[in-house]
Amino acid sequence: MNAETVTAVCAVVIAVASLVVSVYQTHAMRQHNRHSVRPILQLHRGWPPGGRAGIRLINSGLGPAVIVDSTLTVDDEVLGAWNARSVDRVRDRLSVRPSAVTFNQGETIATDYEQYVLSVASYDPQTEVEDLINRRLTLIIRYESLYGGENYTAVLSPIR
Repeated sequence: MNAETVTAVCAVVIAVASLVVSVYQTHAMRQHNRHSVRPILQLHRGWPPGGRAGIRLINSGLGPAVIVDSTLTVDDEVLGAWNARSVDRVRDRLSVRPSAVTFNQGETIATDYEQYVLSVASYDPQTEVEDLINRRLTLIIRYESLYGGENYTAVLSPIR
């Protein structure tokens, strides 16, 4: 092999290595961008005596959440999505009518969102609302970031 051939082979190897590094870096940058706007929806129960109590939905992530789907189940009966019709079916079963905030498929939950989705204004311990939320109700929310396709899930299950 002469010097020109060695130089040409080295140039090709360096070019291929540069291409591999560039592709890897682009992939890593895209992953970083996706994670930097990841929403994290959480469902919490809260029972402060005398205060607002019920189920809170919180987006503690860095980006907005796009609702893909939701499922409301009471006593192992699927009532449908977390929408006005399904939630009203739950509230009609109670002697006390809790407040509700519903959402639809495709709706966006903003970053730093924190809202009671089912609550009573002045909590009285051991009410039927507490029993419903703690022991009978299951809420599943499927969501994704603005990029889409992640299939994240937030679940509130009965306490066993």
